[in-house]
Amino acid sequence: MTHTARRIGRSLALVLPVVLVLSGTLAVARVPWSTSGSESQVLTASSEKVNVRAKSRAPQDVLRDKLLLELQEKDPGVALTHLQREVERRPSLAQHCMSIARSLGRAAVSQYGPTRAQSFSRPVCDTSFASGVAQQTG
Repeated sequence: MTHTARRIGRSLALVLPVVLVLSGTLAVARVPWSTSGSESQVLTASSEKVNVRAKSRAPQDVLRDKLLLELQEKDPGVALTHLQREVERRPSLAQHCMSIARSLGRAAVSQYGPTRAQSFSRPVCDTSFASGVAQQTG
């Protein structure tokens, strides 16, 4: 009896996966979206206007854009003060502080001219703001 049960078990172990795969394949082939008509629903779904999720932006890029806007609306001094506060609040931004300050310096020259832009300079992120002003004027 044990020998017969073992034999049936082996047969089922070999045949059952094949039957399941074939039945699953046949079931998928019969769903409505797999029609072979000229206008497939799969193509229709992919050609519709889809809301694509925007790539998340790096925190330093978001901060740079925010500060550049603030520089235009107020003045570079306010933007530099907020840059310093953000770096103190989130130390992970410290490695980007110099590049952000240089960007602020270049933008300040574009808006205020080199002499007035230099007057807003302060020791935030070393002298990166002044460096940005100098790069833009030279």
